Amino acid sequence: MALLKRSSQDRDPEGRMPLMEHLRELRNRLLIATIAVVVGIIIGWIFFDPVWSFIKEPFCATPQAHQLRSGECTLTYGGIFQSFFLTLKVSALVGVVVSSPVWLYQIWAFVTPALYRNEKRYSVAFLAIAIPLFLIGALLAYYIMDTSLAILLGFAPSDTVAVIQIDEYVSYVLIMLVIFGVSFELPLLLVFLNVVGVLSHATVKKHRRTVVFLMFVFGAVITPGGDPITMMALAMPMIILYFAAELFMFLRERRAPAGEDFSHLSDDEASPLQEDSGPER
Repeated sequence: MALLKRSSQDRDPEGRMPLMEHLRELRNRLLIATIAVVVGIIIGWIFFDPVWSFIKEPFCATPQAHQLRSGECTLTYGGIFQSFFLTLKVSALVGVVVSSPVWLYQIWAFVTPALYRNEKRYSVAFLAIAIPLFLIGALLAYYIMDTSLAILLGFAPSDTVAVIQIDEYVSYVLIMLVIFGVSFELPLLLVFLNVVGVLSHATVKKHRRTVVFLMFVFGAVITPGGDPITMMALAMPMIILYFAAELFMFLRERRAPAGEDFSHLSDDEASPLQEDSGPER
């Protein structure tokens, strides 16, 4: 911890950190984040049984889950070490989620000194919105997963029995949770690009129809099963968030001072210079 305090003080007059101090701070923050994840994995290992009951619930809601043993939800495994690696995989997932406040803070604390004050304000807001958006997307994936599984498994002939292995099912669950969670972050990325001046509302509005069409294509391609329920469950919230992001861009640009809008200038046209006493850190 002493290294972390010293690294934030040993800067040159312009606020830059020497390279060795920068690397030392990175090493310490990675160490703290790693310890936090390991502690989270241990917690996940201890509470594996309730977590596993939560994970397998969507499969247990399907008729195919009770084909091997009537009245009991049954998954299979086909290797000596598969059960061990399953426990490790689920514990690692719990560890990353439980320790997320720690490693997210370490990332934030490492990046913050290089940002201007207004950039820090925006990045805090984005971080505060990004985490709930990811969780909402993951929860949506969880609650439609039983319907998605029922559709996918329902294509099998009636005289067959579904023998779903644990590892295959857990991989499917993790893929669904990550895909939905990350997809819900894409509209926020558009807002971020607009705030930093890379993407204008006029550009987003111009390509609106194409983007909406591509979201449906993305929902059909990226979901593991490709069933229409999962595709619509992913595409429709993304479209709603896309329109919300576009509305934010419109309102932000409308309220922005005229001197800050250079979207009408060509790439070869110089923008007016403004005297400044120096970047505000």
